[in-house]
Amino acid sequence: MLQIDDKLVSLDLIERFFLCDLSCCKGACCVEGDAGAPLEKAEFDLLRKILPEVWDDLSPEAQAVVKKQGVGYIDQEGEIVTSIVNGKDCVFTYYDKNGICKCAIEKAYHEKRIDFYKPISCHLYPIRVARLRTLQAVNYHRWKICSAAEMLGRQEKVPVYRFLREPLIRKFGQAWYDELDTCAQIYLAQKK
Repeated sequence: MLQIDDKLVSLDLIERFFLCDLSCCKGACCVEGDAGAPLEKAEFDLLRKILPEVWDDLSPEAQAVVKKQGVGYIDQEGEIVTSIVNGKDCVFTYYDKNGICKCAIEKAYHEKRIDFYKPISCHLYPIRVARLRTLQAVNYHRWKICSAAEMLGRQEKVPVYRFLREPLIRKFGQAWYDELDTCAQIYLAQKK
């Protein structure tokens, strides 16, 4: 572990490799799991506000879930998460012509219909951030659906933290990311 400010960073972010390969996984991280995507309270409120802008991109099943339950719910751990369809798909997913699961929020952002990219937990994935009293733990979540991304990342030599540079900066700021990058380079040089 590295500590940068009040964040405990798993060495997996530096030692492991990752590069999304949607052609292999088909966006399974938006479908698999035991709950929806974690949301910050402000994001939950914002999703309710932007809902009309993404509504037509949602499946009829997702629209029915949102009408009944809303854009999110409280999961078993007491966290706010996105609502899900049939116990799997996030309500904000849609499928492209190649059967790849994508995010309707991100689509609306790229089409300049909204100015919110997507929930930070989604943008950061496969990094998960957990609160520990006065610290935050920044961990790499590994599971089988991302094995193709790990292989491609290893092949291209892209560490997890570099692949997720943009969302890490969005979450913690440029100065924090620069410090992480410096620490990573020193750590890797010492390992040789």
